[in-house]
Amino acid sequence: MRPAWSIIFFTSSSGLGLGLAAWIVLGLVPLESATHLLAIAGFTFGLIGAGLFSSTLHLGHPERAWRALSQWRSSWLSREGVLAVVVMAALFMWFVYVHGGAVPPLWASAGVLTLIIATVYATSMIYASLKTVARWYHPLTPICYLMFAAAGGLLAACWLLAMTGQHVTAAIQQSTLLLLAAAWGVKLIWWRVAGASGSGSSLASATGLTALGEVRSIMPPHTSENYLQHEMGFIVARRHAEKLRLLSLGLGAVLPLLLIWLAPLSAPLLGIALVSHIAGVFVERWLFFAEAKHVVSLYYGEVH
Repeated sequence: MRPAWSIIFFTSSSGLGLGLAAWIVLGLVPLESATHLLAIAGFTFGLIGAGLFSSTLHLGHPERAWRALSQWRSSWLSREGVLAVVVMAALFMWFVYVHGGAVPPLWASAGVLTLIIATVYATSMIYASLKTVARWYHPLTPICYLMFAAAGGLLAACWLLAMTGQHVTAAIQQSTLLLLAAAWGVKLIWWRVAGASGSGSSLASATGLTALGEVRSIMPPHTSENYLQHEMGFIVARRHAEKLRLLSLGLGAVLPLLLIWLAPLSAPLLGIALVSHIAGVFVERWLFFAEAKHVVSLYYGEVH
């Protein structure tokens, strides 16, 4: 499918912001002063808000985006929108409570954390629920989204700790290394197994002529490219996909892991590691869309 930069930015930025928010709620990033709290809250809301705003740019009429919230009973897109609004409101109230000098009750922090996880999961299910795209319709798809949010959020938390002059402990360093390695490890497995068996559909099964043998189209359905071919029939060459996978792995995993291992207390190097990881995730998300084949492409001669 044709990658949309607004959706790539949305899934990357909001996932990172929600992952960071989860670690803040868990108490990993101490909010020792009002200045620290406002800066950290602003950075977190900036990531989440920028991602959500960019998602509306993909719509034909962004001003009508609010209407999507009404279909939460049947649409994962609508559920994600509703959860995003609720989680931002709950997170705002959590920061206000902390700003007042009080410690949020355990049930409140647990509720915010649950909302964060549910929002990231709903984002992943927008794609993982589509049976028409075999590449996405896999149990590992939501796990990849959740693990990237957790790993990227923890890396961002390390950078914030270093930026605010707080100590990055050995336990946090090791946890970041393990979580980043695990997230990209799961992604490697996903690249190998997701959609490997194809959609299970063909022109023969679509026409009900399987018993007659191979079915092929004699004439092309259209003489020029139409909307479905433009949006659903994007093709990335295998050799290019393999190079981009290596690039995303190098930027998103190898370089950040080396920097965290070598200099866990350096704010500039942790910043480079965070930017590199984000760049790697951007490439990974581009491939996530570019390698996906919608079943409608079978009608136009694709085989999968």
